Amino acid sequence: MPFSQSSQISAIVQFGEELKPASILDVGVGMGQYGFLFRTNLENVGLFDIDGANATWRPKERWGVKIDGIEGCKDYITPVHEFAYNTVTIGDALECLAKIPDRSYELVIAIDILEHFWKEDGWRLLSELARVCSRAALVSTPKVFHAQEFEANPLETHRSVWSAEDLAEAGYGEILENGDSWVATLTR
Repeated sequence: MPFSQSSQISAIVQFGEELKPASILDVGVGMGQYGFLFRTNLENVGLFDIDGANATWRPKERWGVKIDGIEGCKDYITPVHEFAYNTVTIGDALECLAKIPDRSYELVIAIDILEHFWKEDGWRLLSELARVCSRAALVSTPKVFHAQEFEANPLETHRSVWSAEDLAEAGYGEILENGDSWVATLTR
């Protein structure tokens, strides 16, 4: 689904707030909730120009945090994405990541997309996330396999389940047990 478990939202946003990245890549943006949450929480009052009693939206070109995204399903894109993200690239996550130079983003997130990859491609995804981040990568994935398949969007099919040991093997050393999902981080 194009959204994630509510039990993990605060841990993910808190991680970003503590890191204070100047640039974020959100791989598998879905509904755009993390772009929106990071935009509002990291920019804080920076979203507004305040002149006396008047406050107006600050134009994107003057925002302090660059937030880009990758999404495989163009039908998920809404006005939320236009507001929250500087850019959203539509395409296959692995293909899009392969075109991004090493260490291009301070924080790279992939929230609830790992389970949509076969294991072999999932390992490649974890490696690409690590390559593209300069400070940290954060992934979340369900702890237990839940069969899921939607004819309208084959990208939503669940193909794998990941253990804490798998994530640690990929370099995601801090693993938080968070409700029904693993939230794991790789930091430099």
